[in-house]
Amino acid sequence: MKILLLGIGNIMFSDEGVGAHLSRLLQRKYRFSSAEHTLKIVDGGTLAQLLTPIIAESDYAIIFDCISADDAAIGEVYFFDYEDMPRGVSWQGSAHEVEMLQTLSMMDLTGDRPRAKIIGVIPERIESTTLELSERVQKGAIIMEQTAIKHLAELGFTIETIEPNLTISQVAREFGRD
Repeated sequence: MKILLLGIGNIMFSDEGVGAHLSRLLQRKYRFSSAEHTLKIVDGGTLAQLLTPIIAESDYAIIFDCISADDAAIGEVYFFDYEDMPRGVSWQGSAHEVEMLQTLSMMDLTGDRPRAKIIGVIPERIESTTLELSERVQKGAIIMEQTAIKHLAELGFTIETIEPNLTISQVAREFGRD
């Protein structure tokens, strides 16, 4: 099975970039191997519809992003099937999220959308123009990372940590220097 781990978000708006930063963190921090699956990790930023070919070539997608949820605390993490979004959870709080939903909906029309899981966190800051993530979303990103690692292990991947001390804050700061 071809598995896509896709981080989306606008890194210029603090916590909204957590998906993009987390995809880069996992790409650098771990080595994934599986006899039966391939894994492609992509920082999709805000490309949405331009990601359609990349998403369509996968059989299964795991998407990192910010979400909204009724009565949820900042930094709280949700893990759910795209097809079975929990009641009270919304994934359309920003322009890129709406575009990603539209992209997945359009892919449904053509039958190209793979099965998808969402790992989302409740953001604190999305208005300020900074690459830095809020402290509570940094803690949430650790849970998102652990959720993804656990799920990939359940799918049959062997996972080797190659940069154990690398943090999402370091990745976010380095992103600004790229």
